[in-house]
Amino acid sequence: MRKIAMLAAAAAALVLTGGARAAEVEVKLLNKGSDGAVMVFEPAFVKIAPGDTVKFVSTDKGHNAESIKGMLPEGAALFVGKNNEDIAVKFEQEGVYGIKCLPHYGMGMVALVVVGKPGNVDQAKAVPQVGKAKQVFAKLFDTLEASKTASR
Repeated sequence: MRKIAMLAAAAAALVLTGGARAAEVEVKLLNKGSDGAVMVFEPAFVKIAPGDTVKFVSTDKGHNAESIKGMLPEGAALFVGKNNEDIAVKFEQEGVYGIKCLPHYGMGMVALVVVGKPGNVDQAKAVPQVGKAKQVFAKLFDTLEASKTASR
């Protein structure tokens, strides 16, 4: 009987603490990435589970992180971070999210966050991009496709 009571108490503790903790992934906003590219999110491709958080860290000055209208799942809220400030975003809805640094968007400072099953890929790909962002997103969507193939 004592073992059952201890197991019940442990189960209750897990329920009260939310069970497994959601993960937090850090993405740096940089003037120069580790591969030499300028104006980048590092990493620019992030795969997480629903409920996980991405913390966009303003490592170098002059950057922000914000979602791109049309490049997020149905029902997900847009977010806009302030210049030179970190922002932590909890991603609840499954799908792909396009992220940009507004001041450097045309220079290709974009990222792709994939949450769970990416059901809105075609919708996200259809959003027109500016300047170098078009090329960077093409590479990020290629990375997404490669990750789907690798996980099969």
